[in-house]
Amino acid sequence: MQFNKVKKFILDKLKKELPKNLTYHSLGHIKDVYQAAEHLAISEKVKEEDLPLLLTAVLFHDSGFLTQQKEHERVGCDIARKHLPAYDYSPEQIEKICGMIMATQIPQTPNNKLEQIICDADLDYLGRDDFFTIGNKLFDELCMYGIISTELEWNKLQVRFLEKHKYFTTTAKKERKAKKSANLALIKSKIKDPS
Repeated sequence: MQFNKVKKFILDKLKKELPKNLTYHSLGHIKDVYQAAEHLAISEKVKEEDLPLLLTAVLFHDSGFLTQQKEHERVGCDIARKHLPAYDYSPEQIEKICGMIMATQIPQTPNNKLEQIICDADLDYLGRDDFFTIGNKLFDELCMYGIISTELEWNKLQVRFLEKHKYFTTTAKKERKAKKSANLALIKSKIKDPS
């Protein structure tokens, strides 16, 4: 596996080709998820040989946005299957990576530890202090796609999402659950008193 080469390849591709109107699913999001995944992998004691597979999955998990928003996870797997063999990834490694990418599809459905880690890393911000800053980027993007059009719709959507969402890893539960609950309470208070 030529991890460093594939990392450079996909980051360059995303930087050049991701639609500029993506305010949330941007290169910044990929880098944020990458940092969270590294942290979780260390804390959750991921085996050394599994770490590059996890991080490769992170790098490709939203690459489907290069061409489309709907089913971008499946498209991301197609992109990974197309490019990873050139970097000496085996078919088994690529399928493991695609399993992780597909696990991030909402609602998240992880089947193993690596899939749990990428899911928790992808939504790490839900339980952080920068929740509203990052959330505003997603709000703008969803408005651009015509999925929502008002702040009230957005806040109601966030309440439904946060109430259904759960972290999977012990680390994310310990480090993010309390702040996520506080963020949810803040959104609920905005709905009650929108002023």
